[in-house]
Amino acid sequence: MHQLLIYHTAPDYLQRRGEYRSAHLDLAKAAVARGELVVGGAVGNPPESALLLFNGETPAHATAFAKADPYVLNGLVTGWEVKPWNTVVGLSDLVPDPL
Repeated sequence: MHQLLIYHTAPDYLQRRGEYRSAHLDLAKAAVARGELVVGGAVGNPPESALLLFNGETPAHATAFAKADPYVLNGLVTGWEVKPWNTVVGLSDLVPDPL
């Protein structure tokens, strides 16, 4: 099972993210290195939200990430939520029982 972290971004997200981008990416890369974060990125053009997919049966890794993320702490993300993601098809290393 995976956990989907959904970010709702501020209208001025693009204009403000530069100051915090490096710290945000460092946090994301560290989560990837620990095997917690699978993939993540902005949604829309221009971005209106972001999605980050975490490994795990519980929302613990995704929640900890959001609570430490400079984008959240500095108001670039106006709201976030974690939802369980029941992966069914896709890359074999993401799917516990591929079809």
